[in-house]
Amino acid sequence: MEPLMEILENLHPEIDFDTCDNLIDGGLIDSFDIVTIISEINEEYDVVIPAEEIVPENFNSAKALYALIQRLEDE
Repeated sequence: MEPLMEILENLHPEIDFDTCDNLIDGGLIDSFDIVTIISEINEEYDVVIPAEEIVPENFNSAKALYALIQRLEDE
């Protein structure tokens, strides 16, 4: 999970990604951030996030995002 936290913290160092669980719902990250996050995840974890997985539930917290990455790695 460390590489993911680094990706997120480099994007928005002012957000506490350890505790925040409303990144999308709270308007803390926007669509441009999501595109950047997806690109970085593709490079770091060598997984492709399908369009149907780009939903707020998967991007509202670092934990949810990491769970998505793990699920995609297992497929």
